[in-house]
Amino acid sequence: MSFWKPTAIALTANLCFATSAFAQGMDQLVQLEILDGGRTPEGTYQGALRLKLKDGWKTYWRAPGDAGIPPQFDWSRSRNVGDVEITWPAPLVFDQNGLQSIGYENQLILPVEITPQNPAKPVRLRGEMDLGVCKDVCVPGRLGFDHTLDAQAARNPAIAAALAQRPFSAREAGVAAASCHLKPTTDGMQIEAHVTMPSAGGAEFAVIEPGNPLLWASQAETKRDGNTLIARTEVTNVSGGPFALDRSEVRITVLGASHAVDIIGCDAG
Repeated sequence: MSFWKPTAIALTANLCFATSAFAQGMDQLVQLEILDGGRTPEGTYQGALRLKLKDGWKTYWRAPGDAGIPPQFDWSRSRNVGDVEITWPAPLVFDQNGLQSIGYENQLILPVEITPQNPAKPVRLRGEMDLGVCKDVCVPGRLGFDHTLDAQAARNPAIAAALAQRPFSAREAGVAAASCHLKPTTDGMQIEAHVTMPSAGGAEFAVIEPGNPLLWASQAETKRDGNTLIARTEVTNVSGGPFALDRSEVRITVLGASHAVDIIGCDAG
């Protein structure tokens, strides 16, 4: 789910389309390679996309914040790929020209687990990634990849480290309850999430994703009331039309100084 609202495009465009930055070329700012991690006991392939960024440059999480560019993947030219599951490491929150963005700096190792259509045949990952990279300005671009995965590859420490950086599940983080209070607004719907959980450390920052690619959620206001974290956001339809919100698809990510927490679904408030 993108955190990129159509009304924010003009502001983002001012950051993204700087001629001097484009002159450098995307391939001079970030390099993409596929890492091998071999086969899992379940018969899937463990791999990763590694993005090496030029010093001082950042790229974005799946919900990039009000100043970010959402990453997109095209796996359609791959061979013998039945399913691709991405594990996002916990991101950082950045202040960018007075707006907050969410992502990674210097390097991103993004684990992908591939289920082959035919376990007896090789798996070839071939496709493209659309992304944005930012420093003083932001540059959108597209990177291609083409790699046949090595079924005999050994466990990759870099992939293992990235997997270990994933957010805790609700159970792992001791989440006792999560509810969503819904209220109509002029432009859409307000979600006020109440999550009963121990602190994730420091000043917590919550991200609410509606779970529908046609819906956009504003940056959440986050506060604590004892053991309850309260996050409030407004959801709108990018087409401007009416919509229904399925609480079971709402995803709440809490980013704290100690760890992050990934909460899937919320009860009626």
